[in-house]
Amino acid sequence: MITPDVLTDYIRRSLPDAVVTVTDRTGTMNHLKVVIVSDGFQGKNLLDRHRMIYQALDAPMKDGRIHALELTARTNDEA
Repeated sequence: MITPDVLTDYIRRSLPDAVVTVTDRTGTMNHLKVVIVSDGFQGKNLLDRHRMIYQALDAPMKDGRIHALELTARTNDEA
């Protein structure tokens, strides 16, 4: 299990300006819907944005704290 605050900290290490919204989809805090708004996504396509997020969350993905993610990644202009 991972808390929203810890997940946000992982993402902000890569995207310091990120506004992160976490929704627990199953009540177990390992199937998550995550919306990230950051200007760090500027000029990046959807695949590159998701790669950035998965790279930031590598440790909790590998150790099983996160089992499934539904991602939305937008710039501030797109939000």
